[in-house]
Amino acid sequence: MDIGLLSPVSVGHDDAVSDSAVLDALVTAEIALVRAWSAVGLADAADADAASRALGWAGSTTGCRAHGLDADALAVAAVAGGNPVIPLVALVRDRVPETARRWVHRGATSQDILDSALMLVAHRAGSVIRERLRGVETALTALARERRDEVAAARTLTQHAVPTTIGLRAANWLRGVRRAIERVDAAVAALPAQLGGAGGTLASFVEIASLEGHAAAASELSAAFAAELGLAAPDAPWHTTRWPVTELGDAVVQAIDALGVLASDVATLSRTEIGELSEGSGGGSSAMPQKQNPVDSVLIRSAALRAPNLGATLHLAAALAVDERPDGAWHAEWPTFRELLRLALGASAHAVSLVQGLAVDSDAVARNLALTNGLIVSERLAIVLGPLIGRDEVSAVVAAGDGLGAALRALPQLDGVDVDALLDPAGYTGLAGALVDDATRPETGADDA
Repeated sequence: MDIGLLSPVSVGHDDAVSDSAVLDALVTAEIALVRAWSAVGLADAADADAASRALGWAGSTTGCRAHGLDADALAVAAVAGGNPVIPLVALVRDRVPETARRWVHRGATSQDILDSALMLVAHRAGSVIRERLRGVETALTALARERRDEVAAARTLTQHAVPTTIGLRAANWLRGVRRAIERVDAAVAALPAQLGGAGGTLASFVEIASLEGHAAAASELSAAFAAELGLAAPDAPWHTTRWPVTELGDAVVQAIDALGVLASDVATLSRTEIGELSEGSGGGSSAMPQKQNPVDSVLIRSAALRAPNLGATLHLAAALAVDERPDGAWHAEWPTFRELLRLALGASAHAVSLVQGLAVDSDAVARNLALTNGLIVSERLAIVLGPLIGRDEVSAVVAAGDGLGAALRALPQLDGVDVDALLDPAGYTGLAGALVDDATRPETGADDA
């Protein structure tokens, strides 16, 4: 039912977390388990290969996509047992050769398959998010370098504060995005497969392996299963230890936070009365033909407003993951986790578009910088002139507002002081240039890559 009509931020960018993608991952997990039983020497290799062919297995990178199963029918059938794996097992068994059927879902519990499938979906989505964030990183690096020394008004609590540069503002966005990339990278790389059996003890796998005459295979199965899925091998079942979900969830929220700051700044600075920034292709209005709305920024902000509560829900579910399988907390994770990934996929795609098309109006930047007639360097005046004329006198001159330069030149104590240089905002940007250089410096070895 949800095609994105009320979530335009994700439309066209969320195929990796669609119901179809989830179904593919569920089938992939079931076939990966058959293949894992073969990898540890218990299931016949011919049976594993036949089961793989029957469900469209195309390797761990792609998994099973040409399986022909109906997501709509599976969703309806899932209601009776509370999850889609229960009816899926019967469908998969019906599709594979009879000799392979006993290895389908053998020893596993529904949570093993569903958790592993969601990790597979998350891994693929996380990889897309990461690449899009890297696209943002590249574009912001170029912007920061290009505008390194372009002086602008810094704003604190909405008001003009001191001079900064367009380059430093971009470098600050860049630092936030880069840190998020590191977090997403680490969380995606750590995503594990799930295999614990009914109560997380792996007793079923031990028993099966013993009956098949190879008891040691039980301890090898989890790693083999993870390898078939292209996921990390778990150090233990994590049915009620939900760090894989919360750690990636936190990283994704952090990424959306970083994009939200960027989008919020662009939305503010593209206001008609400010006009320092504009999106490459603004959106229109149904009533006002003159409008060029910052649509990418608006959509990213919509994701940034929603993401933190989704992350909080994942933590709440993790905190209530009781017993050896949670009664509802686990179920609450599924749509929440998927929606958070969906928002990140959309927000990161729009962020690439936003930054690559971002335009700076240098005239507007200069105009706004000059709005306070020199008062933007008041902090500098207090530091430099305070010892010469006293802080009270500096405050009095600043409070007079207009004619700041003339008022300073009229003070006999300032004979010999270059007032024009003192009032030049470009002379009071501190280490802005160095901070930009540090943020945009190529990584060691990058030129050789």
